[in-house]
Amino acid sequence: VTVAKRGSMADRGQPPAKRLCCRPGFNPSKTPLRAAPAGKTYKPESLLDISARKVAEKWPFQQVEERFTRIPEPVQRRIVYWSFPRNEREICMYSSFNYSAEDGGDDESRLPFKRGIALLESGCVDNVLQVGFHLSGTVTEPATQSEPETVCNVAISFDRCKITSVTCGCGNKDIFYCAHVVALSLYRIRKPDKVKLHLPISETLFQMNRDQLQKFVQYLITVHHTEVLPTAQKLADEILSLNSEINQVHGAPDPTAGASIDDENCWHLDEEQVQEQVKLFLSQGGYHGSGKQLNLLFAKVREMLKMRDLNGARMLTLITEQFMADPRLSLWRQQGTAMTDKYRQLWDELGALWMCIVLNPHCKPEQKTGWLKQLKKWNCVDVCPWEDGNHGNELPNLTNALPQGANANQADTASRPHRTVFTRAIEACDLHWQDSHLQHIISSDLYTNYCYHGDSENSLFDSHGWPLWHEHVPTACARVDALRSHGYPREALRLAIAIVNTLRRQQQKQLEMFQAQRKGITTITNLEGWVGHPLDPIGCLFSTLMDTCRVDDDNSGYSEFTETLGQLKLLEYQHVPAHKFLEDGESYLTLAVEIALIGLGQQRIMPDGLYAQEKVCRNEEQLIAKLQEIELDDMLVKIFRKQAVFLLEGGPYSGLGEIIYRESVPMHTFAKYLFTSLLPHDAELAYKIALRAMRLPVLESTVPTGDVSRPHHIASVVPNRYPRWFTLSHIESQQCELASTMLTAAKGDVMRLETVLESIQKNIHSSSHIFKLAQDAFKIATPMDSLPDITLLKVSLELGLQVMRMTLSTLNWRRREMVRWLVTCATEVGVYALDSIMQSWFTLFTPTEATSIVATTVMSHSTVVRLNLDYNQREKLASSARTLALQCAMKDPQNCALSALTLCEKDHIAFETAYQIVLDAATTGMSYTQLFTIARYMEHRGYPMRAYKLATLAMTHLNLGYNQDTHPAINDVLWACALSHSLGKNELAAIIPLVVKSVQCATVLSDILRRCTLTTPGMVGLHGRRNSGKLMSLDKAPLRQLLDATIGAYINTTHSRLTHISPRHYSEFIEFLSKARETFLMAHDGHIQFTQFIDNLKQIYKGKKKLMMLVRERFG
Repeated sequence: VTVAKRGSMADRGQPPAKRLCCRPGFNPSKTPLRAAPAGKTYKPESLLDISARKVAEKWPFQQVEERFTRIPEPVQRRIVYWSFPRNEREICMYSSFNYSAEDGGDDESRLPFKRGIALLESGCVDNVLQVGFHLSGTVTEPATQSEPETVCNVAISFDRCKITSVTCGCGNKDIFYCAHVVALSLYRIRKPDKVKLHLPISETLFQMNRDQLQKFVQYLITVHHTEVLPTAQKLADEILSLNSEINQVHGAPDPTAGASIDDENCWHLDEEQVQEQVKLFLSQGGYHGSGKQLNLLFAKVREMLKMRDLNGARMLTLITEQFMADPRLSLWRQQGTAMTDKYRQLWDELGALWMCIVLNPHCKPEQKTGWLKQLKKWNCVDVCPWEDGNHGNELPNLTNALPQGANANQADTASRPHRTVFTRAIEACDLHWQDSHLQHIISSDLYTNYCYHGDSENSLFDSHGWPLWHEHVPTACARVDALRSHGYPREALRLAIAIVNTLRRQQQKQLEMFQAQRKGITTITNLEGWVGHPLDPIGCLFSTLMDTCRVDDDNSGYSEFTETLGQLKLLEYQHVPAHKFLEDGESYLTLAVEIALIGLGQQRIMPDGLYAQEKVCRNEEQLIAKLQEIELDDMLVKIFRKQAVFLLEGGPYSGLGEIIYRESVPMHTFAKYLFTSLLPHDAELAYKIALRAMRLPVLESTVPTGDVSRPHHIASVVPNRYPRWFTLSHIESQQCELASTMLTAAKGDVMRLETVLESIQKNIHSSSHIFKLAQDAFKIATPMDSLPDITLLKVSLELGLQVMRMTLSTLNWRRREMVRWLVTCATEVGVYALDSIMQSWFTLFTPTEATSIVATTVMSHSTVVRLNLDYNQREKLASSARTLALQCAMKDPQNCALSALTLCEKDHIAFETAYQIVLDAATTGMSYTQLFTIARYMEHRGYPMRAYKLATLAMTHLNLGYNQDTHPAINDVLWACALSHSLGKNELAAIIPLVVKSVQCATVLSDILRRCTLTTPGMVGLHGRRNSGKLMSLDKAPLRQLLDATIGAYINTTHSRLTHISPRHYSEFIEFLSKARETFLMAHDGHIQFTQFIDNLKQIYKGKKKLMMLVRERFG
């Protein structure tokens, strides 16, 4: 057997080329040099190890073999030794998601990397063998309660310090390496001297003679005959055949010999598993934590980019392909519905990552060409999401507005195609890093020009000689993000400082220009706001600068590796002294805070579309939340003061300027943060900021004075657009929060409270929000453990009165709650406040509210006790309440008459007036129900004749049909008749004709008739009347009239019921006739009348044989 060898055989006679010397600080088991402990010395690395390590990192082994004719065996061994990965972080990156400390807990302990460490430390790794560029071993998985002990065979191939393939007997199906692969890899990294190392197997075979080779092959087949025998026979047949394909190729493959020159040098990534996992997460639609998993995948891509790993772009391509294949995209497009907010954010991150990829400062041209081709392909797909959600062509292409020779796109916006999530990345492919000024900025901390005196808008240096970078701000910040993402933090920091200095200089120039041309300037120049922008420029600058300030509590610097392991310590921010491109006393921290304040305070137009507007709010709140983590000191307060003044005086460039465009993004949330931050240090400035920010011009019906025309910078892009603010309710709630914060802070300060109150009344247009402010002020003004603040109480009352006026003529489901609260508030303020709201009730309340809630509460005993009123005060308040009641009764007698009578009980004149109002309204505007209610009230108060009068008036409005035997007014009719009967014969005689006219229901009439015959009229003997003591005769008036009406009602009702009667109602009908007979028999000739009535029924309804048979059985 002849085995070809790739490369020359090692020179066996040549001794190892090593020359060692002793010096402190060398540890041969560690790659980086470290200081030796006191009293100890270490041997330095040999020249062989230094060179072998560098070769192992950069050269494929085939290139090494072809480059040199003779490679000594010790050299081969050291190259093979150093070719295995040495950085545990890279093993971690390919074995676990980057969980943060917040996720911690059980999730962290289940990470493959953590489990791999546990397996290694518990001695579960055994039989480790390295043959060339191939590592193998066994990892024992300890037994558990549910699973027995298992032994996994693990094999790893590697090349140039990267793992290129892995196999494990556990059958792991995941994106990441399993714990067994981690354990074996870490064993090789941590214990390299315990791993038995051999040269590639081809080297060993080359040293064998024919007999040894034959013995080797036969023993190999014998040990593994069940697995390899068919393959061995097939290969033997092909080798013995002269014309076989295997004989046409020189040499033979060796899986342990390392990579060839043409092999791509990248870490093993299971592409199929990446696609399957992303597809699975997308199919879950955001449920079961799938959104979090996708974000973790994006974080993994960023981690790879930071390590300058080519798999970052490769993995993002796989993810994007699955996103583009999501069937929901076409479904949403067909239905015209928007994607969910969380899903939309994932697409944003996808676009931002591609922006980072194509802006890699050291990518090869062919790589960028390939990415551009792929991006354009995705961009052309119909279902590709638009950049800002629903509106894809509103914003001009500003990405290429560069100072490096690129042509700005001046095409008409109307003809431009929709901008997708990939558009910015496609545009970024035209960007380059060859600008000499840019290269100087990012490559040196010493790049200055103190002789430069240019002061133009686009000067390359400022007055200090510090470099500036003029570029479309989001694009410039995208460069910073790209530098950070690709592992160039120092370069990113240098460019970020140049950008911030440029923006600070621009801010100063804009202020000077505005002050010089103050009159007539009402335009804004910022179509594209920096906060809420798809590229998040301010967030990028802020994070870049803050990363430099972050230190852990041991002051040992920020450990990215520790972060990856999910072991983040609580971080705090410190003033790290910056280089000379900052003013005296400034630091990266102050610079980060200042750029955040500049971005948040920028006046910018509210974008179109729900998603874009929500993103503006969300990004603003996220940035403020980051600022709130920073503890303010004197240096930072100075920055706050400086920017607050700039914002107030910044004219059209500031969202807090004197005049703003109607559709500018409101500053409420930002101003609230500024207010709370500045209040302890400069209250006057804090209130100026907050009061200026209270405005919400989009809700104003008129354009502010001076804003006589639409800004010409905007009119050309969005002509005649009526604003559609989808986030208006959120904005109004933030406005309310700002006002509430000021009210709380102004407690005890009369002048401040008055100013805040005026601002609220002028700028807040929502009754519900004003009501909330009124309640907030009331709570603050009435603490449980101290006396109330009367000034704040008055503010609360004033706001409550405004709510009453705003909601008086509109429907509001909380109106009753608002009215009750206002009375409570007025009670706390004092008796004069209660008197005032009753005096002007018609501007605040409806008549019903005024009588049933306001006056009733004022007159209650609890109010008298709460206010501790004397007699005169009580009488004055009662007089106002009675006056209110009478006015309300005049305006709305139907709903207020009873309340007015109740309130006027203790004043004879007022009570008589209220009663007269009821009588006047009874004939026209009041229903029988209302009149009966008032009549019963009168009887209860001891006025039976007035009750009788009102009852007769009520009867004239009533009409009770023959079949309405369950009508709710029946009890009132019976009560009215009983009242009349008790008053005497004359009253009964007067009401019976009204009853006969109004009631056609036979059972009700018979009930009234029966009651009238049981007792003599006037038995109660009221008002000294004498009763006759005799029962009334049914043959004489008025009962004769009632008896005839009752009999007639029974006859009519009987015929009506027989018209549509069904057999199931026959028994009920017979009982009805029995009751009718009882009434008939009350007449002196009733027996004859009833017999004639029954005979008549038999004749008319003889067709209803069964029913008539039942009639005969009962009545003959």
